[in-house]
Amino acid sequence: MVTLASNISESGLPTSNRSVVGFPLNCPPADFDPLRDLPGGFIDFLRPLQQRFTPWQQALVEERGRVLDDSHQGNKPAHRYPAEAIRNGWRIQLPDWCPDQRNQMTGPADDADLVVKMLNSGAPGVMLDLEDSTVNEWQHQRMGVENILQALRGTLTYFDRKRGNVVGIKPSSTVIWIRPRGLHISQGGIFGDELTSASLFDVASLVFRVDPSELKHPLSFYIPKSESADEAVWWRDLFQALAEARGWPKDYIKCMALVESHPLAFQMEEFLYNLREHILGLNLGRWDYMASLIHFNLDDPAWVLPDRNTIPHNVPFFQNLRELMPEICHKRGVLAIGGMTALYPSREDPELNGRALATLEKDKKNEADCLMDGA
Repeated sequence: MVTLASNISESGLPTSNRSVVGFPLNCPPADFDPLRDLPGGFIDFLRPLQQRFTPWQQALVEERGRVLDDSHQGNKPAHRYPAEAIRNGWRIQLPDWCPDQRNQMTGPADDADLVVKMLNSGAPGVMLDLEDSTVNEWQHQRMGVENILQALRGTLTYFDRKRGNVVGIKPSSTVIWIRPRGLHISQGGIFGDELTSASLFDVASLVFRVDPSELKHPLSFYIPKSESADEAVWWRDLFQALAEARGWPKDYIKCMALVESHPLAFQMEEFLYNLREHILGLNLGRWDYMASLIHFNLDDPAWVLPDRNTIPHNVPFFQNLRELMPEICHKRGVLAIGGMTALYPSREDPELNGRALATLEKDKKNEADCLMDGA
């Protein structure tokens, strides 16, 4: 996966973040009126989902804390007892619009210029991101949702100042994936002082306004930051509740998921099983995985890593996961996508460019040798 970044300026935007226990919480502006400022009927659509899924999300976040505390006490994450998800011969059938995901690009959904360029790049997959590469701030998130909706319809444009013309999205078979904010994030201000799961809010905001007749393939999400197979049940039930509310087949919404936490590395097969009516692949989010690995080993003074840029791509804790993921994915019929590439070519420095491309070539050859289906 190739990540593209945009230069985001927040000058002139009214601040809408409030602090909760030292962390910023995304909230609408002070004069926000959900009945006036959100699409008509959306609050009534969201309310029963809020009552069901936000308490569940908060319980899952609390469970994450207990698992982390256990790890710091010496009870490290490990494989579960092999239950039905491991023993049975179930498989997932990939739809005909998805098998080729050899290259996936990603960038912030709030940058219309970048979104259009990615969708015109010829990449077989593009992930429009509301998470890591988009500021968790009200205006940026809402702009991201609007851009995604227009991109799904093929109507998003930007003005090319250099050439003096409007550029739109060209027809293509590129699969559009959407990454919502993760389960660890809450959205404030939608129901008064109540918190709302940001994952719920993002996915529901899109599902409520999407017309399947305008899409070239089913609505598809990229699940971030999962930490257990139990969390896959939350996503499964959310997808099916939303499909039921819209009158769609219960398996209409599709997804891929990032493996970027240490506990999930031990539960990939169970995670796939719980989402088997929806999921089409796993992606190795290796930088976040390394951060998670550090987090779960903070109690061990001997577990210290050097600067991440000095760590080789085939270091054992990456390589073990890189080899296991395709084995599990192919056993169950889904795609295995390699780690994100954040190496940027430099037109001004041929030597730097050569080193970056040489490192990239070794990295991607390693992933191909591990039988990854894409990157």
